[in-house]
Amino acid sequence: MKRLLIPLAAASLSAAAIAIPAGAAPSWATDDLTPKPADAYGVADFWTKSNGAALRKATQYTLDTKVVPKLVNAKTTDTTDGKPGMTGPTTTAKPTASKNVNLPKTIGKVFFQDKDGEYHWCSATSIQSQYRNLVATAGHCVFEAGSKEDVYDKWVFVPGYYQGKAPYGIYVGAYAFTAYDLDLYDDYDGDFAFVAVHNGVSLAAEKQVSAKEYKEWAGDKWIKPREIDEKEFRSCLLNLGECWSEGKDTKADLVGPDHPEAVLEKIEVNATKYKYAKVGKGQGFKFGEPEVEQVTEAEWRAYKGLGTRSTGPDKAGNYTITHYYTQQWVKPGTARKYFAPIYVIGIAKDMGRLGDTVGGQGVAWNQPLGQSVTVFGYPGAAHPDGDKPYTGVTPKWCAGKTSTKSWQVNTFRVETHQVLKCSMTGGADGGPWLMKYDNNKRTGYVNGVTSMFHDYDGNERIDYVSSAIFDGETADVYKKANLAQTKSIVGPNGELLK
Repeated sequence: MKRLLIPLAAASLSAAAIAIPAGAAPSWATDDLTPKPADAYGVADFWTKSNGAALRKATQYTLDTKVVPKLVNAKTTDTTDGKPGMTGPTTTAKPTASKNVNLPKTIGKVFFQDKDGEYHWCSATSIQSQYRNLVATAGHCVFEAGSKEDVYDKWVFVPGYYQGKAPYGIYVGAYAFTAYDLDLYDDYDGDFAFVAVHNGVSLAAEKQVSAKEYKEWAGDKWIKPREIDEKEFRSCLLNLGECWSEGKDTKADLVGPDHPEAVLEKIEVNATKYKYAKVGKGQGFKFGEPEVEQVTEAEWRAYKGLGTRSTGPDKAGNYTITHYYTQQWVKPGTARKYFAPIYVIGIAKDMGRLGDTVGGQGVAWNQPLGQSVTVFGYPGAAHPDGDKPYTGVTPKWCAGKTSTKSWQVNTFRVETHQVLKCSMTGGADGGPWLMKYDNNKRTGYVNGVTSMFHDYDGNERIDYVSSAIFDGETADVYKKANLAQTKSIVGPNGELLK
């Protein structure tokens, strides 16, 4: 997806076109992810179908570097560029006394598909916003590194994610906001992002419907096969039903249409064979008119069957495949199986706004270094020495004080990062650094997100993590993201909203 760079002074999500004044110094960027509810529903369905198969297939994101980034040159203690500020958290969790660290409901995984078609995850958290719809994560978990013009595809946030399950629903990204220098120059001093997400959605139930209802249903739907006998199959075909047969006939099984008990089968052929087939009643004659099937873009790209793909999307954005069939008359009782369709629709449930469902952490900026923070994430990658202590299945945490100085990193244009001693590995990218974390209320203030992992002592083990420093520029990006409005993507009856 192409990216749109916008200066702070010209921020307006509703503007049809935004001009950048000559000489203006842009400091933030915004990009569309999946702003249309109809498209967002398809993204949510992509990740949830087949019991979350795509979610389980995803692997942790790994920075595009062959070596572990090295921390070098501790620098200044003064990294502020304005007055300190913060916005308070909201929560849906009941206060709980515990000696252990209580995991907040706000944390989860973001999932996306990269330009190579691979599925990946990072960590993230819900944060406070006026429309209760913002997620904070690392910038490199939203924007394709090095491309300067692309965002990841099918971007979603799943709070409380566990082994393919989305207990609080799936929240599809609508708009993404980040620092302009990260967007344009891959400057990881601004490696953070705030994403406005649509209302959550979950597949609450499935319902068997008629063929007419199935065709008219705009939401998730599928066909289940029901095995039938030969008599019902023959009746189905004579009444122009949508049944089908499976199996392979031998030449001895083939008969003419005048055989007293001949069974008519529908055989798919290519367009050329169909074109030259005769019309009427006979072996190899045309079976009705070509059938046009509407498919997803992914199905359209992957299709390698006998049918003909459309040249691309039509004016409404639909992809189609045209199928061609001829008649085949066989003896009754051949080794074939016959099926009729059961039409099923998925009844989606609107899970509401993200912040109303799981709460939202506060956000802080221009705070002094040396803060006590609790960092959460889903680490899954191995250490440089190959040891893999984390599975990425469950969230982990680190706690301690950040360094009292900012640090440079020898890659990714990093001049000032805050660092924390922590052994979490890749997959924890984007996880929140929560200042003033209240273990009973499970809330705090996001003052950073995990950006990089470091082997400071050179023993081939990750021992530090680092984050962009949340300063006045971060506050500007956050405040602009705070203006983004999003929508529900399902209607009151579980139908798709256009």
